[in-house]
Amino acid sequence: MSLITHILACLFGMGSWVAINGMWVELPLVVDEVPEKWFLPSYLTVLIQMANIGPFFVTLMHRFRPGVLDERPVIYCIVGLGIISTFLLAFFWKHTVMIADSFHSVPLLILSFLLSVVDCTSSVTFLPFMMTLRPQYLTTYFAGEGLSGLVPALVALVQGVGVVHCENATLSGNTSSGNSSSVGSGELIAKYQPAKFSVQVFFVFLSAMMVVSLVAFILLNHHPAVARERRSDQYLFEDLENKKREQSLSLHAQTPEQKPMLGTLEGAREEPRSSFGKGTYSNLETFSCLPYGNKAYHLAATMAAVANPVACFIAMFVPIRSLAFMCFLTVFGTGFGAYIMAMAALSPCPLMVQSASGTAVIVLAWILFVLTLSYVKVIIGVILRDEGHSALVWCGAVVQLGSMLGALSMFPLVSVYRLFKSGDVCNTRCPS
Repeated sequence: MSLITHILACLFGMGSWVAINGMWVELPLVVDEVPEKWFLPSYLTVLIQMANIGPFFVTLMHRFRPGVLDERPVIYCIVGLGIISTFLLAFFWKHTVMIADSFHSVPLLILSFLLSVVDCTSSVTFLPFMMTLRPQYLTTYFAGEGLSGLVPALVALVQGVGVVHCENATLSGNTSSGNSSSVGSGELIAKYQPAKFSVQVFFVFLSAMMVVSLVAFILLNHHPAVARERRSDQYLFEDLENKKREQSLSLHAQTPEQKPMLGTLEGAREEPRSSFGKGTYSNLETFSCLPYGNKAYHLAATMAAVANPVACFIAMFVPIRSLAFMCFLTVFGTGFGAYIMAMAALSPCPLMVQSASGTAVIVLAWILFVLTLSYVKVIIGVILRDEGHSALVWCGAVVQLGSMLGALSMFPLVSVYRLFKSGDVCNTRCPS
């Protein structure tokens, strides 16, 4: 295998969700400067789901006009759009427009929608493009996809996003400043530490990461070292159909444990996994972790982001395709997900909230939850690659469907009915 191809596949995968992941980790600094305040995450959730029009169009094209749509021009368009949108976001994110006698962050919302279209559409274009390379590089791509969440999170940690200190309200003077929130005279207030660099610099960094992804994609198409790792006939529909027919005939000569699992079965199991990962649990991270303290929250967020590429590297060297093992990992990871949801429901006073063991358990639960289900995701992608080009298209579409269902199911619970409650980091007191 070519090392440079592995590096390029990883850098290409980093561009898949880096824009939206970067937006989420930067929210603590953004919301203080926009009129929507902490309602902005709810707006972003709706915009991301509306952006599924991109993968919906691509999936319909593959369904009704198979073999017509080439992913490569689409990837050039969406990555270029991502570069332009993140760069413009750096200069216009604070601009507001008067609508119905109130100010709204229209440029921020429009650019966030465009970035959502870019990232959602990447699920149904980046994966099928990886069909042009050998199967080993698909795992490297998934590692890069995991890094699209880890790298912005690490940069945000260096920036100092969300670092809070508690001060006495009577000693802190004017408590109505932009970076503090008062909870009453004589009580503690939360004062957020100034960032080491601005939001504008962070968005320019995201734009630079998209440029790196575009350069990696260009080299994946034109570098001589990559050409030796690519099959030129992967995009020919007739050859794909012949390959699938040969695979289906070979199923009869294999033992049940050796048979590759069909795309429909794998897609059905990928849907709840993606629902848990992108849609449902992204809304619960603050509720489940913040009661244990800011350190617990940042540690869980960072280590969970690390667990994703780690799972990809494990899958690269230990690819276990056993159906029984995959089901076990799915149940095992879902068990930790149930614990996370239970702690979020008990917020602001979850179990063992005042003990170090409680902090360790919630951090470990997040790590194992992401680690196990990320491994399952990678193995499903590798198996579906053997099923053909269209299988990876449907895999990406089902991932987006799961994300949409998870987000739409959690949105009313969190934002409308407010079943999950957040405590005050400085003043919440829980019974022993």
